[in-house]
Amino acid sequence: MAYDATGRLHEIFDEQQVSEKFRKREFVLEVVDGQYPEHIKFQLVQDKTALIDPFKVGDEVKIAFNLRGRGFNKNGQMLYFTNLEAWRIESAAGGASAPQGGGSYQQAAPRAAAPAQNQNPNLRASSAPIASDDDNDLPF
Repeated sequence: MAYDATGRLHEIFDEQQVSEKFRKREFVLEVVDGQYPEHIKFQLVQDKTALIDPFKVGDEVKIAFNLRGRGFNKNGQMLYFTNLEAWRIESAAGGASAPQGGGSYQQAAPRAAAPAQNQNPNLRASSAPIASDDDNDLPF
């Protein structure tokens, strides 16, 4: 399921070459949710790592991202992790944007049969397709 979030860029990290075939770049988005802001870390992977280049800390942006989760067995114990994998970044002001692949992003209405409703207006679900595990270069 795809989501989007709007907020201010709080921190941008350097690109990391995790393995021979996998690279990532992380950034932190400050999202106001109630009285205190939330600092949410996203990642860009592979050819998407340059999407953040046109932006700087302090810019208001809108992020489109997928919620990704994996499990793996380490020494007989099952461990899990979750990533917020960004795939589009655009200016929240509606001006300049930095999408790869072109086209405009439209937010679809949440599915009616969703098990829980998100109360944060800055995080919304969409019905955009999620890439299958067959077309990524993740090392696990």
